[in-house]
Amino acid sequence: MQKQSITGKSQWTILKTLNWTTSYFKTNQIENSKLSAEILLANTLNIERIDLYLKYDQPLSNHELKKFKTLIKRRINREPVAYITGKKEFWSMPLKVTMDVLIPRPETECLVEAALSLLSEKSTSVPNHILELGTGSGAVTLALASMRPNDFFFSSDRSIKALELARKNAAAHKLDKAVVFVAGKWFRPFNDILFPFDMIISNPPYILTEDIKRLQPEIYKYEPLIALDGGKDGLFHIKQIINSAHSYLKEEGRLLLEIGSAQKDGVQKIIDQCRHYDEILFTKDYSGYYRVVQMRKSK
Repeated sequence: MQKQSITGKSQWTILKTLNWTTSYFKTNQIENSKLSAEILLANTLNIERIDLYLKYDQPLSNHELKKFKTLIKRRINREPVAYITGKKEFWSMPLKVTMDVLIPRPETECLVEAALSLLSEKSTSVPNHILELGTGSGAVTLALASMRPNDFFFSSDRSIKALELARKNAAAHKLDKAVVFVAGKWFRPFNDILFPFDMIISNPPYILTEDIKRLQPEIYKYEPLIALDGGKDGLFHIKQIINSAHSYLKEEGRLLLEIGSAQKDGVQKIIDQCRHYDEILFTKDYSGYYRVVQMRKSK
């Protein structure tokens, strides 16, 4: 089967094409081979994945086969499926993604869950002011905004291209009026802020510089380095945010951060040295790793 070209003269039905591609991906050590094949073929045919099996005996045209072969080559070069298709689902919301932003990951939904839990505990009917630092595709803010229509959201990113993409995603989900997008690194756009925030949330870069090249090629070859590199110890940006956020939070306001799986002790040390927070809580992701830290600005 591997020697048979996908653009050969024999009739290539959806099922035959899917099976061949899955096998080819496995031979080339592509993770989630079947899922990758399904998503790329469905994208090529502009149908849902379930339709691949409802129309399994439908033959592909030469044009469709040629287009699909191009996508196969990109995946074999380890380009992530999300960048190939230009979309990724997060919090049940389809989002546009490009190589200007990180691909939203399931573990980051733990950050959203922690934020929603804290916000639901507040008894006040006054809208909250919530800031996300380094919004990227806008995934976290838009997930929160979809669940908290009465709150006010602000999202910053140093990348203009990332902000443009986040604005498109907000418009696609009719949340563009719910979020103010601001260009700038971390807190710089808010130095003259007239009101403090109830919550600040971020998924900052936290990968150790020397570890980046050890990551999967899908990550280090394609995802933006600026959104990955956390410095020598992985804590450079986390420390910056923790040491500054209290100046932009209301009294008893909350700071939530996504962190690396082995960074709990290092983050705890930064918080202790800062001395501006209490009620510190680390929570685990779906794989059992400490992934989110939340803290309250001290009185």
